[in-house]
Amino acid sequence: MERNNLTLETKNAIAGYLFILPFLIGFLAFMVFPIIESVRMIFSDVRIDTVKQGFSMTFTGLANLNKVFFIDAEFNRMLVEELGRMVLIVPAELIFSLFVALILNQEFKARGFVRAVFFLPVILSSGIMIGLETNNTLLNGMAEMIRDGNTMKASVTSVLEDILVVSEGSGDNAVADFMGYIFAVVNQVYDIAMASGIQIIIFLSALQSISPSVYEAADIEGATKWESFWKVTFPMVSPLILVNIIYSVVDYFIRTDNTIMTKIRTTLMQRLEYGFATAMAWVYFLAVIIILGVVAFVISKKVYYYE
Repeated sequence: MERNNLTLETKNAIAGYLFILPFLIGFLAFMVFPIIESVRMIFSDVRIDTVKQGFSMTFTGLANLNKVFFIDAEFNRMLVEELGRMVLIVPAELIFSLFVALILNQEFKARGFVRAVFFLPVILSSGIMIGLETNNTLLNGMAEMIRDGNTMKASVTSVLEDILVVSEGSGDNAVADFMGYIFAVVNQVYDIAMASGIQIIIFLSALQSISPSVYEAADIEGATKWESFWKVTFPMVSPLILVNIIYSVVDYFIRTDNTIMTKIRTTLMQRLEYGFATAMAWVYFLAVIIILGVVAFVISKKVYYYE
């Protein structure tokens, strides 16, 4: 009787808590203690203790953080560079994935096969495949041979960029900056396509959840396809835009080819500077959290929620 008296909202809340319960149990059992230990490492000089077969920590205060911000010459530069690349790539990923999702949402032959092709980069962009791609001696040797054998010594986009810059002149800096952004995106189209599989699926599910009657009403009112996109489609998928932005930012910052991730891994595994590596990791983590908070706060003000 008491269960029957529960409201729908309460039942949904209970179902949600039951759904995340395995994660909560795993987090409390396996993650809390390592997180506490990593926080201790930030303020300690960590050494391998061969006698106790573990780690010995000597409290050093803010020495590791001081080394991260003021002594190490690479971390701050790498962090700024990665933030700049993130600002370049994430908007391009969102535009590309939304454009592809709009195409895949249309009726045409072999639509399932084409969807599978666009989801294939999700598999290819896994950690193992990226490791094979970046550490493959044969592929690296072939790439070096291609670069050495290129008699033009320039890419197609660089040639076009030079032509457009000369034709535009140096009077309009805004146009030059915009064209520079476009060419930078084109030069990284491979990375953008490889990282857009999940976003395409999320946008595709959002598009399929829009009722056809909404578009029928827009057609009756005389709206064009362009107007239907901005007045119907875009507001309807805007909640998923926020989801994709958060996913894209997190996915970018944890990529295996990220320079900061590589530096942290090298410092930890090769130099055995556990305290310094942990301090860099926590600073990097907090920087990502702040960026996500700012992005979520700004974008959530523009999101249209509907029942």
